[in-house]
Amino acid sequence: MSKPLPLPVDEDTPRGFAFALAAYLLWGFLPFYMKAVAHIPAVEVVAHRVVWSVPIAGLVLIWLGRTRDISIALRTPRTLMMAVVTAALITVNWSIYVWSIGAGRALETALGYYINPLFSIFLGAVLLKESLDGRQKIAIALAIVAVALLAWESGGVPWVSVGLALSWGFYAFFKKSLPVGPNQGFFLEVMMLTPPAIAFIIYTESSGVGHFGDTGIGDVLLLLGCGVVTAVPLMIYANGAKLLRLSTIGIMQYIAPTMIFVIAVFVFREPFGPYKLVAFVLIWTALAVYSSSLLRSRKARRAAVLLEPGQPPSP
Repeated sequence: MSKPLPLPVDEDTPRGFAFALAAYLLWGFLPFYMKAVAHIPAVEVVAHRVVWSVPIAGLVLIWLGRTRDISIALRTPRTLMMAVVTAALITVNWSIYVWSIGAGRALETALGYYINPLFSIFLGAVLLKESLDGRQKIAIALAIVAVALLAWESGGVPWVSVGLALSWGFYAFFKKSLPVGPNQGFFLEVMMLTPPAIAFIIYTESSGVGHFGDTGIGDVLLLLGCGVVTAVPLMIYANGAKLLRLSTIGIMQYIAPTMIFVIAVFVFREPFGPYKLVAFVLIWTALAVYSSSLLRSRKARRAAVLLEPGQPPSP
């Protein structure tokens, strides 16, 4: 009698959890760094984020032995076109983020990243015709009400929150179509952004308005560090995500915006009136509903695997 086939591996690993947790904690503390560079124009900070991410990302690829993937990607027009799109979207996202933290709008930043998973569900339904269950529809509706409430209270769309959610949501969507690994894709993106970034840095320095040298060693170190705080969390996350269930990642992604929210309210002392309180309560409720949908789907898939041990789990 033959032995039964082993169950497919569909478990979270301690190593994956440690990687993902480290990445989300680093992103959660990132507002402190962005406050430190708030006196530098956001565009200049983003340019340095790009330039100094390249050597770090390159060294990681050399260490992993994946440099050949880049040479193949550079000879593939479709890959290059998709990389241009994702590079443009990540530039928009970084620019809004850096500016908003420096401008004292970290609360709107947190809201944007809270909204993001809900927007990604909506994007999948609209562009990929993915079906939504009842809980997901409720979650999206609550998020829309929260944004509408803030728009009514402020007399305009909370563009920081919406801009971050849209840019990161579309970035993640198109990133799935980039036929290279996450580490290789990140290197390809910053490599393509490097020429305009260097040109901008040269322009600012030659015009006497740059901060890489003329304003002291402190600014030089801060701008050099932009590469570390940009590349390291992304690459740690990329390795952790491969070792975790999607549902686990879906829950853990709330860590960073929650930390940003706490820092904005209790450290940066940003105004947090009743309208924002109601809006955040609506978003938190939406995320709780969304999370319950994730956990419900996870249990259903697990039950299906246990009933049919010879069948692989659905992706």
